Order: sequence, then structure tokens, then C-alpha cells
Amino acid sequence: MNSARPLVSAVLAVFVSACAVGPDYHTPTPPAGAEAPLVSLNPAAETSAEPPDDWWRLYDDPELDSLVQQAFAANTDLATAQANLSAARASLEAARNGQYPQTNVNFGAVYGRDPMTDEILEIGGHAPKSTWLFDDVLDVSYELDLFGRVRRSVEASKADAAAAVAARDAVKVTVAAETTRAYVQLCTLGEQIAVARRSIDVVGHEAQIVDHRREAGAGTEFDVVRTYGLVAQARATLAPLEGQRRAALFQLTALIGKTPSQAPAEALACVTPPRLSALIPVGDGAALIRRRPDVRLAERRLAAATARIGVATADLYPRISLTGFYGGAAPDIGGLGQETGLIWGVGPKINWTFPNMAGPRARIHQAKAGADAALSSFDGSVLTALKETEQALSIYSAELDHRGALAEAQADAQRAFDIAHGQFVAGSLSTLDLLTTEQSLVAADAAVAASDAALAQDQIAVFKALGGGWKAKAG
Repeated sequence: MNSARPLVSAVLAVFVSACAVGPDYHTPTPPAGAEAPLVSLNPAAETSAEPPDDWWRLYDDPELDSLVQQAFAANTDLATAQANLSAARASLEAARNGQYPQTNVNFGAVYGRDPMTDEILEIGGHAPKSTWLFDDVLDVSYELDLFGRVRRSVEASKADAAAAVAARDAVKVTVAAETTRAYVQLCTLGEQIAVARRSIDVVGHEAQIVDHRREAGAGTEFDVVRTYGLVAQARATLAPLEGQRRAALFQLTALIGKTPSQAPAEALACVTPPRLSALIPVGDGAALIRRRPDVRLAERRLAAATARIGVATADLYPRISLTGFYGGAAPDIGGLGQETGLIWGVGPKINWTFPNMAGPRARIHQAKAGADAALSSFDGSVLTALKETEQALSIYSAELDHRGALAEAQADAQRAFDIAHGQFVAGSLSTLDLLTTEQSLVAADAAVAASDAALAQDQIAVFKALGGGWKAKAG
């Protein structure tokens, strides 16, 4: 034992001083200006507060929340992403296993003759002959990770697992947004159908007045036909809206993992678009980069690629392991535990692809190229995230202005119609002027309802661009 201490001390000294080859990973610096406040933020509609993960709950609609949860549970793409995450975590556990001694137990029985068998028989005082040979051996091997091959492998696997989390979260963003989009479309189409029916009632009522005036001798058949033509035009808008609403219902049904025969009829009760109870929280550029799953995915892939440079670089150096075995060999099972059948050994093992280093160097070049590609992908993901967010905010802000102008036009059209109706009944306004004001009112009502639908979809686009709804609730 005393003679072995210097060797053990030397080995420990080498192990402690060992370093991991290859570059150490540092989080990349985003493109200049990426972390600045969002330039398209509209203080009248948005705030710089951080958006919540469950952003759809800002609408305070229990039915919507239930549908999103159902979609999370039923979505097949999300299930696939979760399975990929489980596989990545299993690979991480396998990589971590390389940090510990590897053990292997063998037990065998062979009938025949060989020099080793003859020697064992002679030790036991038996003549050489064909016989059974039993052996049991415990092999132990531990790699001295002097150059960090194992550590870099663990780093890469850990980054891969985090990338799988980000990929799963990206699917969650899409599922939440598309489910909310389908539900909101169902609601806004309900509003548009209600507006169309009110318009039909209005023009139908006016048509009856024109018809009665004609019967009283104060109008012509031409006036009646022209008025009922407007009624027909108003009715013609109803069928397409109802068809679109049914289609939206089936879209929603598929998103929650049900067949058309199982369509959630309760969702049809929504006939007005959900409205936010507060300003949209959008955060800033720095928070966006931390939150967006595609950016996190690109960053973790870069971390994994960087670690794999170290794995490849370690192959330039010898791989040193401490190995040992302990067991027994005997012509019968009972003799395995006897001293005469004892076998054991311990010692170092060196594995080195030397002097031909072309293979390891080629793998290093390949790993470095992969890291360069991952860095470019990260920069591209950041720029895409900022672009999509600014675009979504700009479109939403413009639609808000559009909706305000349409509301003013609707109020003017309603006032003009009320005046025209009174004058027409009093006989001081022509049928043509009445029809013109009716058409303006019908068009204004439809435009406002369409703008409500666009606003709701634009809000969802903003939340999707922000990357909300990504954080895992469990694991």
C-alpha cells in the first residue's frame, strides 16, 4: 500500500489539474439594439409590463380557458414534442452516466479444453481433460476525464434537453394562439351574423313602409322593387357568414381533439368577441429575447454545438481509463469461491488514435462549422422575433385607428338614417335618398363588425409574436 501511494497521488494530481478542452460557452450578444424598448408600442393600447404566460386569461372568458386546456391535452404535435423532450432527458442521463465507474458482471459456462482450463485443473491436482469451465467476473472501468470529453458531452446533452423544452414550448404557443383564434373567429362571426340580421330587419321594415305608401298611392312599383332589392342584398350576406361560422366551429373542434360530431355546441353561445380588460402587456426587447421559444431554442442549440467542439477536440488526446476485474474460474460452480479459482487484476488503459489524427481534426472542423451555423441561426431568430412583434403591434395599432374612424362613420350613418326615416315618413324625402342612407348604415354596421373581428385576430397575433403561453406548468 505504501508503494502505491505515490502512484495514486500522481494520478489524483493529474485528474485535479485536468481541464476541458474546447471553447467555454458564453451566451451570445444579440444584434445591436435588440434589447431596446419596442418602437411600435402604443401607450394607448399597450404597456411595457411583462405579458403573462397564460395570456388568453386576460380575456376573462372561462369557456376560452377551458378550450385552450383541452387543446393542450389533445394536440398530437404537442404530444410528439413532449416525447422528444423525454428522449432528450434520457440522453442526458446516459451522458451523465459516463461520469461514474462502468460495471459489468459476466457469468459463463463452457465445455471443452484449452490451455487455461488445463492450467486450472493442474493447480487443483487434476489431469488435463475435456470438462466444464465456470467463470464469474466483475469488470470495472472508470475514465479519467482529463480533457473533458465526458464533461463536454454532458454539457451538450444538457443543452439538447433545454432545446427540446423550447421546441415543446414553441408548439404550446401555436396551440394556444390557434385555439384562441378559432374561438374568437367563432365569436366575431356571431357578432357579424347578428349585425346582418339587424340590417335585414331595418331594411325589411323600411321596405314595408315603402310598400304601404305605394298602396296608398304615394309611391311607385319601381320604388317597391328597388327597396326589396336592398332587402335581398342584405339577406345574401347572411349565408356566407353562417357557413364560415360552422367552419370555424369545426376548426375549433379539431384543435381540441374531437370529431365533428362532438363539436362543442356551447361555444356557439359566444356572439360577441372577447375583450381585454386592460392594456396589452408587451414587455421590451430584452424580455422578448428571453421569452420567445424560437430564440431560446436557437440559443440552446448554439450551446450544444459549442460543447461538441470540446467533445471532438478531446479525441486529439489519449483517453485514459482505470480498469479492474475480480472473479473466479473453476471446473465446477462450487469451486468459484475457492482461492485456487480466484482471478483479479487492476491497471490503466490508454486509447489514442495516434499518429493518424485526420479523423479527429475533421470532426473538430465539422463541430466548429456547426457552431458557426448555430450562431447565425440565433441572430436570425432574434431579428425574426423583433420583426414579427413590431409588425403585429403596428398592424394592431393601425386597426385600432381604423376601428375608431369606422365607429364615427357608423354614428353618422345612424344619425343620417334616423333623419331620413323621419323625412320619408313625412313625405319630404324621396325613396332613393332613403335607400341611400339605408345602404350607408348597413355598410357601416358591417364594417364595424368586420373591424371588431380584425382587432381580435390582431390581438392574438400580438400575443403569439410575444411568445406568451410558453412556460411549462409541469416539467
